[in-house]
Amino acid sequence: MPRTPTTGSGVVLELIRRGEAKTRSDLIEHLGWSRVTLSRRLDELLAHGLIVRAGQLSSSGGRPPEEFAVNKDAGLILAMDIGGSHTRLGITDLMSNVLREDEADIGLYDGPDDIFEWALQVFDFLLDALDRDRSDVRAIGVGVPGPVDAVTGRLGSPQLDHRWEEVRVDDYFKGFDAVFAVDRDVNILALGETRLSWPEYRDLTVVKVGMGLGCAFVLDGRIYRGSRGGAGQLSAPRSNGQPLQRLEAIASGRIIQSQLEESGVEVRTSADIVRLAREHHPGVLRMLEEIGREIGEALADVAGLLNPQAVIVGGTLAETGERLTAGIRSALLSNTHEFTRRGLVVERARLGDKAGVRGASLLAQDRLFDAERVSALSKAPATPLDTP
Repeated sequence: MPRTPTTGSGVVLELIRRGEAKTRSDLIEHLGWSRVTLSRRLDELLAHGLIVRAGQLSSSGGRPPEEFAVNKDAGLILAMDIGGSHTRLGITDLMSNVLREDEADIGLYDGPDDIFEWALQVFDFLLDALDRDRSDVRAIGVGVPGPVDAVTGRLGSPQLDHRWEEVRVDDYFKGFDAVFAVDRDVNILALGETRLSWPEYRDLTVVKVGMGLGCAFVLDGRIYRGSRGGAGQLSAPRSNGQPLQRLEAIASGRIIQSQLEESGVEVRTSADIVRLAREHHPGVLRMLEEIGREIGEALADVAGLLNPQAVIVGGTLAETGERLTAGIRSALLSNTHEFTRRGLVVERARLGDKAGVRGASLLAQDRLFDAERVSALSKAPATPLDTP
């Protein structure tokens, strides 16, 4: 496919969407285009319903400048964050403002068929509550707790539950005429946090701790996925020639669940662990500190290699309070190099339990408003945004 020229309308929309330029003069300053070229591109975007005139800014003299904005009400985005034992989903406008949400104790080990059957029923219910239907959906974003092959779009292997291996998630959404995006759940957490909560930081390492464990990297403001989408796999320390295993095999909510059940305490989900921690269950608090230390020690080399500005801890178990994050912080800062830890921030995610839905919506929004796609779309005969 030929590359869209840098004078395409998608470049204009990207600047407006990011809030970097909203007026004609600001756009010309950023792009270096002529007024005639910019006017053509703005007219294309307006004709296709991609942007709207958002009013006029105050002026110190002369004609006040006109401001443009993304047409956020031109459709809806479906967002879904699948966890190990808990799944959240939501409907947002085209700028990822949440309109409706729902959640349930259903997750990875329930298998893809059950999860997506439930999700589609809930999405239809939420759409009806908004007096909308599937024809209003422009984009769908899904986060899954396992590797996603960036080349094929299939879920990679090994997955913690073999039923997810080689699955194409978009096959479950055939009833929608919408663009689709899927990524690892920790990547969508990182996307939400870096865009909405830590915009002043360009380099982050993000850890998601629930029943499983994931790690994501934000490098120069972008999610780093590796050559096939497998970046971020943390490994447990090797001993006595044992084969390499995932860190979550020794440091995750699944380990806490197993130890609690051995002592006669029934735990079904990561939310149960959060409840016990808030009730000051001594065993849970101790285990949170222990897995925090394991994670912090594993992140020491990561921090040395990437030199992030901050390490962000999210996921359901981050909601237990400071025990987990403090364990990670203590082990990380005491095991990494002095230069690396200088000024390094280790904090809980700021979006809390909304991070996944917001991140999944942003993932879908990026796909919907991809600059090359928008430039190609806006050069076609004018049609509403309804046709993705």
